[in-house]
Amino acid sequence: MSQPARESFRVPEDLHEERLDRILAARIPSLSRAKLQRLVKAGRVTVAGEGVSRPSTSVASGVQISVEMPPAEGPVTAHGEAVHDLVVVYEDPHLAVIDKQAGLIAHPSERYTSGTVADLATAKWGPLPEAQGEDRPGIVHRLDRLTSGLMVIGLSPEGMEGMQAAFAARTVEKTYAALVHGEPRFDSEWLHAPIIRVPRTERLRVGEKGEGRASSTYVECRERFGGFAHIAAKPKTGRTHQIRVHLEHMGLPIIGDRLYGPRGALKVPLPQEAPQLVRQALHAEALRFTHPVTGEAMAFEAPLPEDMAALLAWLRKRKAQG
Repeated sequence: MSQPARESFRVPEDLHEERLDRILAARIPSLSRAKLQRLVKAGRVTVAGEGVSRPSTSVASGVQISVEMPPAEGPVTAHGEAVHDLVVVYEDPHLAVIDKQAGLIAHPSERYTSGTVADLATAKWGPLPEAQGEDRPGIVHRLDRLTSGLMVIGLSPEGMEGMQAAFAARTVEKTYAALVHGEPRFDSEWLHAPIIRVPRTERLRVGEKGEGRASSTYVECRERFGGFAHIAAKPKTGRTHQIRVHLEHMGLPIIGDRLYGPRGALKVPLPQEAPQLVRQALHAEALRFTHPVTGEAMAFEAPLPEDMAALLAWLRKRKAQG
């Protein structure tokens, strides 16, 4: 196995006693300062042969710094297919709406440092507003990496700030399609349930009364399939993992969700002959909002991607055959 590429240099006089992250940004312009900070925190930078974890560490001139460079990461879908461009549903001078493929992460994280929606958006449109941070150009809101569907990209400061304000004011109408384990007892129902983080894990959960952040989701049952269902979820708030947490809490975990999927044996497991998913069956299918600059009413829809459409067709056929 090849060794990771390293970048090594000595701190020049003009950067004497500067912060480590500023020195790195000056010497490695190919990576953003935010990405370099993540490398420091991940223990991939040494100063005079010693590991450091604080980007704010000051370093004297003449000291050697070595950086384990991240591998080149091209954007790929959840199925491992290369992504060369964004799927643009709408574009004007102020904003764009894209249909994000499952597998693309919205912006860099400690685990995924490149190959993001933000990278593809910058490559397509050039420098974009960075209201959410220098490593999140154009990103107004986010979808989970393994969720597909509609996302808004800010192309101008007016478009970016206006759409952020609309999401904060909860005036953007969002509809998600989900395929779930279980069958709801209702045709439609509101769930008002606060969400809190489970300590020392990636998971979140519904909190007890008085704890967590207020969260509301309207859920409709579109179709039932004898142990499975096709759901429409309309979140009023926009908490991290909100739909996934709320559906799990309702006893309707999303098919393919490894973090919030069913625990223990299922009464009706998904048969092996069914189309199998490598990600959660959750798709942001519709957006409605008022254009922040023109005042025009905007409405967009994105059809189910092939993997979810194949599973839905299989469930319908299974139901029709009895």
